[in-house]
Amino acid sequence: MENSPKKYHWLNLSDDAKRQYIDAQSVFTVLEEAQNEAVQVRGGMHWKKQNGNDYLIRSSAKNSQKSLGRRSEETIAIFEKFIARKARVEQRVKNLKAELVRHQRMNNALHVGRAPQILVDILNRLEVSGLSEHFSVVGTHSLYAYESTAGVRFAMADALATNDIDLLWDTRKRISFIAHMDFLGSSMINLLRKVDPTFALREFQRYTAVNDKGFEVDIIRREAKDLDPHPLRLTDAEDEFAAVQAPKAGILLNSPKFSSMIISTSGHMARMNTIAPKTFIDFKRWMGERPDRDPLKKSRDILQADLVEELVREYLPHLG
Repeated sequence: MENSPKKYHWLNLSDDAKRQYIDAQSVFTVLEEAQNEAVQVRGGMHWKKQNGNDYLIRSSAKNSQKSLGRRSEETIAIFEKFIARKARVEQRVKNLKAELVRHQRMNNALHVGRAPQILVDILNRLEVSGLSEHFSVVGTHSLYAYESTAGVRFAMADALATNDIDLLWDTRKRISFIAHMDFLGSSMINLLRKVDPTFALREFQRYTAVNDKGFEVDIIRREAKDLDPHPLRLTDAEDEFAAVQAPKAGILLNSPKFSSMIISTSGHMARMNTIAPKTFIDFKRWMGERPDRDPLKKSRDILQADLVEELVREYLPHLG
């Protein structure tokens, strides 16, 4: 990017707040690693007597079972190693969760975060449900990830003002998504209702769910291709999202990704998976130049593109 005079002002976090973000991020990422390891030891192992012999059985979280062989020095060692690892990992996750609660309080006390709580709650619900890899945040809320990584805040609060979140669904992984939803025994709208039970789908806009406070969640998808069915419901549930085709969403889907820990106003943390800043800039400029774009939204599109471009130039030049 070419050098240009600074046009916007930034709100710098205090040194204490910056240190707290770094410390909280460290615990947050270690917990992520521990939880990933915990997935590998979900289920259990037990001995089962059959035809007079003991067999080591590995049971999965989905209740499937697999025999690892008759009791022997080898299977006994496998069993003892698994039980010890499972206990160690579960205790580590428990300890780190307790430490994360402490950091949440510190975040709150030092005013480290400012992302909306509903945003953080939705992202954490996707993570807990094992669905975060299927969705990317696009649009205005991406700004929280960019400013968090830069360690500053956009001074122009109006640029972040929005009452909806756009979740880009990766239809390339549709088969694995449906299989996972079957395992969960839930629909996407019901998962969202675990965040806020007042979420309901709009009758004539089935890609949008809105709660009693007027906050909206939109599920968007790339334009239909490669024999993609359309309209496309996320699951077969009767009351369910039907993802809407969005112009250039395929470009966003295939673009470089960006991930950052964001913090809510109450100090709670979540990982946001979104698009790279350069992609955001290009997309917002394209949106702002569309002749059919709402004039009020066009001006904000250009403002957001300018803000992120300057943020990258000033604080994240390696992403330019």
